[in-house]
Amino acid sequence: MSIRSAVMSLLLMNAASLVAFCAEPTSVTLPPKEKFQLFLLIGQSNMAGRGKVEAQDKEINPRVLTLNKAGQWVPAVDPIHFDKPGIAGVGLGRTFGLEIANANPEITVGLIPCAVGGTPIDRWTPGAYDKPTKSHPYDDALPRAKQALESGVLCGILWHQGEGDSNPAKAKVYEQKLDELVTRVRKELDAPEVPFLVGQLGVFEERPWDDAKKQVDAAQRHYAASHPNAAFVSGEGLTHKGDKVHFNAKSYREFGRRYAKAYLDLAPAK
Repeated sequence: MSIRSAVMSLLLMNAASLVAFCAEPTSVTLPPKEKFQLFLLIGQSNMAGRGKVEAQDKEINPRVLTLNKAGQWVPAVDPIHFDKPGIAGVGLGRTFGLEIANANPEITVGLIPCAVGGTPIDRWTPGAYDKPTKSHPYDDALPRAKQALESGVLCGILWHQGEGDSNPAKAKVYEQKLDELVTRVRKELDAPEVPFLVGQLGVFEERPWDDAKKQVDAAQRHYAASHPNAAFVSGEGLTHKGDKVHFNAKSYREFGRRYAKAYLDLAPAK
């Protein structure tokens, strides 16, 4: 065999090995159920995440997992949501998981991503259909959560939503519907005391809030203040990615840290 042939053969072998390595699914070993802390991520696009994915968002932490679309536990690398393939990107969930894992080295975090971009709160009711994504947000999320609970313990519910209800008609009944949603989820998942975290809508200087958005904000704040095991997470100072709607990747990461702090402040014993 000539030197050239030998080199080409070696290159082909290396390329084949690389393809096989990349194609091989990453297997994970789950911890004991009591050490697998699960967090349900629900809401619309700013929970799903629309930030630009960078190298740091692909780094694997073996103690931060996510339930993928196929219902498998895999390492949590962005995007973890799949509501709109090709659009979903960096969100707040992965950073939240990393912060919780860092705060307690004895546990593994399991994220249950179920957010669906563009959904008003009415889509988060039993039987409701979201035509753009051809999905049933509530009816799809609950079975995923129950499947996850076979392996771990639900420790928190993270909610970011409200843009879809920021109009005069919907804003005035938003708090009532949020209360109904949380009560329903708690009952279905047998989680009466699990912390519920609601994140603030984007506060962007270039897009001042109208009265309806202020009303949604007030409803979220009041719900968190008037219910036990609930917290409001501020979005002050965060920036958008240029569309005046979605946070940029840096802000999503910061938001994830804020959600984690709110959770740890709310339930330090957990």
